Amino acid sequence: MTKDDLRKRLRAARREHVAALPDSVRTLVFMRPPAPLLDMVPQGATIGLYRAASTEAPAGAYARYFYDAGHELALPRFADRNAPMQFARFTDPFEESDLETGPFGLLQPAMDAAIIEPSVLFVPLVGFTADGARLGQGGGHYDRWLAAHTGVIAIGIGWDCQLVDELPTEPHDIPLAAIVTPTRLYGPFA
Repeated sequence: MTKDDLRKRLRAARREHVAALPDSVRTLVFMRPPAPLLDMVPQGATIGLYRAASTEAPAGAYARYFYDAGHELALPRFADRNAPMQFARFTDPFEESDLETGPFGLLQPAMDAAIIEPSVLFVPLVGFTADGARLGQGGGHYDRWLAAHTGVIAIGIGWDCQLVDELPTEPHDIPLAAIVTPTRLYGPFA
């Protein structure tokens, strides 16, 4: 099965899973990072997160948690659709008043927000394996950014339904240090 075929199948499974979740459950998942995951986050680390699309695992509560714990936050930002992904300072995880709509239709830090480099990065995913392989949206933005910023701790956030036995991988695919779902932490991996 190709990566594109897997993306279609996993996106459909993700949509069905999220649609079946009662609203009361959706507000409870991913509220606080599990203790073993927190052990992976150095004190004072700058935390990179993402602004979740409707069926992606939400990262907003993690943003609020790390902000309250005194960490500086960053979100992806694109100057235009062809620009490389950068991370910019995110200062308001409660009201999101410092975000604007970017070229992909997602909220991102305003263009005047300072560029900063996270040392811990929570990444969205379409699929993952129990040993840390990740299938992303297909644009390669996170793999390119991580390849250029070695040493960053990359942690995936996903729904349990996104777990697959194996993924086709290519040399440019960057494995994750860990993956967190509503029921389990996979990793940390060496």
